[in-house]
Parts: sequence; C-alpha cells; structure tokens
Amino acid sequence: MLKIESLSKSFGGLKAVSNLNIDIKDGELIGLIGPNGAGKTTVFNLITGVYEPTEGEILFRERKIGGLKPYQVTHRGIARTFQNIRLFADLTVIDNVKIAYHQHAKYSSLGAILRLPSYFKGEAEMENKALELLKVFHLEGKAKEAAKNLPYGEQRRLEIARALAAEPKLLLLDEPAAGMNPQETHELMELIRWIRDTFKLTILLIEHDMSLVMGVCERIYVLDYGTIIAQGGPDEIKSNPKVIEAYLGEEAI
Repeated sequence: MLKIESLSKSFGGLKAVSNLNIDIKDGELIGLIGPNGAGKTTVFNLITGVYEPTEGEILFRERKIGGLKPYQVTHRGIARTFQNIRLFADLTVIDNVKIAYHQHAKYSSLGAILRLPSYFKGEAEMENKALELLKVFHLEGKAKEAAKNLPYGEQRRLEIARALAAEPKLLLLDEPAAGMNPQETHELMELIRWIRDTFKLTILLIEHDMSLVMGVCERIYVLDYGTIIAQGGPDEIKSNPKVIEAYLGEEAI
C-alpha cells in the first residue's frame, strides 16, 4: 500500500527527516510515534504533498507520489486529518463533508453552471451520502449547524468523517485523540478499528496517547530526531530501551 524508501527532508541546515524507510501493507493499522519534534507531522506532510522530499521515494500502490500536489495525492486515494483541527468553521457540518465528496461528483462544471438535471441528481446523491456518513459519527442531528459551534470532540469526529468522504484507500490520522478524555479516547479506539474494517482501509496514525496506540496498532514505528529508532509490535516497543530513552531520558534505563 505504502512504501517509503530512504526519505529525507531538509529545511536549510536542519534535517527534519533522515533516511526514513517504512513499509505498510494493505489493510494494516500502523502507528508512528515519537517525542515532540521527532518529525512525525513532517512525514505526513511529505506523504500528502505539503512538502517535497529532499531525497528518497514515496510509493503508493506502486506508483511514485513524492512531489505531487496535495489535491493530486488525494485523487490517488490518500486522505488525512490534522493535529490542529482544520474544518471550514463557518460552513455547516454537512457542507464540510460534501466538499470532500465533490472530487467524485458525477456532473460537469458546465452542468453546474447551467443547472442541468445531472447537477441536481449529483448534488442529491452527495447530500444523501454525507448524511449517511454523519450518522456513523452520530452527527446527523447537527448537519445544518456551523462546524465552529460543535464541541471539540465532535469537531474531531467531523474531521475524520470529512477525510472518509474523500473515499481514500489510505487514511492518515494526525493525533486524533488530542484533547480527548479517557472515555472519549476509548470510544475513538473502537471507532478507528471499526472504520478500518468497515471501509476496508489502511490506516497510519500519529498519536501521543500511548493507551490508544498500544490498544489499536498492529505495528509501530518510533521516530526520534527524524530517524526510525525502533519498529515492531506493541509489546516489543513498550520494552525497547531506545524507545524508553527517547521518551524519558537515559536515566530511565
């Protein structure tokens, strides 16, 4: 599904990601963890076209995507959420979801301008699909509310719903549990598993909440100073001295 080979990204004299290698198979649920400033979000930005690699290759379903624009990466089948929520705050909840569906619209620009029957049919289909997706996240009752009026946890769920509306094959979740309480985090863990199985997705997530990472991820990569220092299953990662040192310092060893 995703293969990253010898990937590096430099900002002037700073090497944010160095010689990164990641291999993710179809249907896996993978975690990418590391201390603050380790380069995790930079990796997401490289995959999704926000940054262009300095060196190395990114292959998605055996096709090179390194250097593509974000909208081109989305069209290939990759969607993401953000560490800091980036909803269209003044638009309604349902319009936030419909925006992501528009790349799959079944009418032309001319059809939209002239308000042809194909436009109205396509818009009705998207409205219905968006409502169905909102039901999954228990947001259908707030479909016509402005996104900015939702509580924080619901905004997080809406952002995931919008990413799913792009109909991706690979979903990147950037700290989906940020700001959530333990109960909400547990519910999110179950939701992520359900999303993967129901939508037949591959998921790569960044997360600081170790209870979520260890509870939901099948394999984990650990990043420190832009370099992978460990990879393996949750039990291996929990007991890895390099990981403990990266998070807690040498004295913890």
